[in-house]
Amino acid sequence: MLRDAEGGRARSGITDFLVDVKWRLTDDAPLIGAFAVQAAVSLPTGSADAGRGSGKAGVNLLAISSHRLGPVALDINAGYTRLGGESAFAPRDSTVWTASAGLPVVDRLGWVAELFGYPGTTGPGGGLLVVAFLTGPTITLNPSFVLDAGAIFDVERFGGTAIHGGLTWNIGRAWGRGGSPPPEPSGQGFGGGGVRRRME
Repeated sequence: MLRDAEGGRARSGITDFLVDVKWRLTDDAPLIGAFAVQAAVSLPTGSADAGRGSGKAGVNLLAISSHRLGPVALDINAGYTRLGGESAFAPRDSTVWTASAGLPVVDRLGWVAELFGYPGTTGPGGGLLVVAFLTGPTITLNPSFVLDAGAIFDVERFGGTAIHGGLTWNIGRAWGRGGSPPPEPSGQGFGGGGVRRRME
């Protein structure tokens, strides 16, 4: 769901539907640390004319490299998205990068800061380089459920300030057995190409 204000009037509606799965490949590799790959499929359920969708189905691949420096979690993400056809509202091929840090504040409350960007693209729906900065709190309800909220600020052509809130649900292992798994790469890329389930 996307809600924005234009000319003093608020508009809201359904955005594109996104389903993704993340595969953790390693927990402590040299340089890349805890490394995971996240694949996603988007369906054009949002209105492209109203600016809430691309008008085309698409696939997304995101590489997530996570590190721990004491209590601070660092994530470096890089992603690629390919639409199923030409669109006047979104580029057929696009990339995204994010660099984020998260740390505990008190009890279940944490804080995240992230810089993210979309390199310039070509084609009918292409655009110039976009860079933005995101920051906000997280609340860990339990190891599987995390609430997040915050604000996104323009650095380069983001186009204003946005706020967001959402819930992340880690459903656990898709297969395999054993005790409690090691910490999952967090992939705190809130801005990372819309790959997180969130409401804006």
